[in-house]
Amino acid sequence: MSEWFVYIVRCRDNSLYTGVTTAPSRRLRQHNGELVGGAKYTRLRRPVELVWQEVHPDRASASKREYAIKQFSREAKLQLIANAIPSE
Repeated sequence: MSEWFVYIVRCRDNSLYTGVTTAPSRRLRQHNGELVGGAKYTRLRRPVELVWQEVHPDRASASKREYAIKQFSREAKLQLIANAIPSE
């Protein structure tokens, strides 16, 4: 059983993209065009940077959280990012 991550990336145009993955570093490389498979949305807004992520035990809970975050206003997403504990 693998961990799932909900993540937010900030695009070159300062927009925010939310997604789920089992491998955040690989997914970031995909979004930036280093590997095949990035989202169409981020393809036009490269480069992107990972600004927030959260671990979930399974895809179902990660997908529910992703959906909830996608309903947030931009201001609420920025607050979520600002309150994140920096990873070391």
